[in-house]
Amino acid sequence: MGEQDRQLTNRIAVLRSERKMTQKDLAEKAGVSRQTIISIENKKYTPSLALAFEIAHALEAEITEVFQYEFQGGD
Repeated sequence: MGEQDRQLTNRIAVLRSERKMTQKDLAEKAGVSRQTIISIENKKYTPSLALAFEIAHALEAEITEVFQYEFQGGD
């Protein structure tokens, strides 16, 4: 199974919207830049495990509610 068969997806934008949080609000609570949040939301940057937990905590959500690791195609 190659790396292209796996993808980390996230629900950050949906959860932020439900909580009426801006990208800036989330970035400040998670201790990162707004650009980092944008990059993660757009799947251009994969956060470290520690940062993923920080984001989940800032959203007051379980990490599995925020991030999913999907397997695509193959056996």
